[in-house]
Amino acid sequence: MGNVTITSTAPVDVDAPAVPTQTGPAQAEPQVTAQALAEALDPQLVARLAAQARAQGLSLLGRDGLLQQLTKRFLEATLDAEMDEHLGYDKHDPVGRNGGNSRNGKRSKTLLTEVGPVPIDVPRDRDGSFTPQIVAKRQRRLGGIDDLVISLTAKGLTTGEVAAHLAEVYGATVSKDHISTITDRVLDGMAEWQNRPLDPVYPVIFIDCIHVKIRDGQVANRPIYVALATTADGGKDVLGLWAGDGGEGAKYS
Repeated sequence: MGNVTITSTAPVDVDAPAVPTQTGPAQAEPQVTAQALAEALDPQLVARLAAQARAQGLSLLGRDGLLQQLTKRFLEATLDAEMDEHLGYDKHDPVGRNGGNSRNGKRSKTLLTEVGPVPIDVPRDRDGSFTPQIVAKRQRRLGGIDDLVISLTAKGLTTGEVAAHLAEVYGATVSKDHISTITDRVLDGMAEWQNRPLDPVYPVIFIDCIHVKIRDGQVANRPIYVALATTADGGKDVLGLWAGDGGEGAKYS
């Protein structure tokens, strides 16, 4: 089976500014990127934090790490700002006295993040109508934790090995059942993708093969056959993936 090299044709603007601005009416606000916000931080403050962390032997990641505490502060400040917007007035503002809705304390929960477990206090309102955006209700994972679990599983690690990795590197305790729940969501998405309707006509279809490590009792290299099609409007679509047993000959079909 011949190899086919597939190159993305999506345009990439390498000269885009760090803070792209929008054209149009004067009231249009610039779109601020994460890089621009990071560059706005006082370099001397960042240097002092890093020096103090080194002097005190603090780690960056894991439980009680510097990034964990910074993440906690950022999330809680954002949640408080969301509550201000929801109620229509700032905390301790006299405008909110004797109003129809007001703050009603906070509840604690711990988020599993890429910098370790982060305990946060989420503000509550009296009528229960507050719906936070940065950390949704009943959300227990933040960032790319799901992607990390799926990536480790795809590399052949068992649920127990993934749990041990998260505990060692991130200081997070995650059960095997919880890890299985994350990976099962991928299977649900795959089933939906497999049952999607296809176009009636594809002008060009490429057949290729890649080898990946698959755990089936033991880890072994297995061929994965890929059918990639060009659509009538010039796009690309993966029609299907099929796993071989590795014993196919040159005339396999």
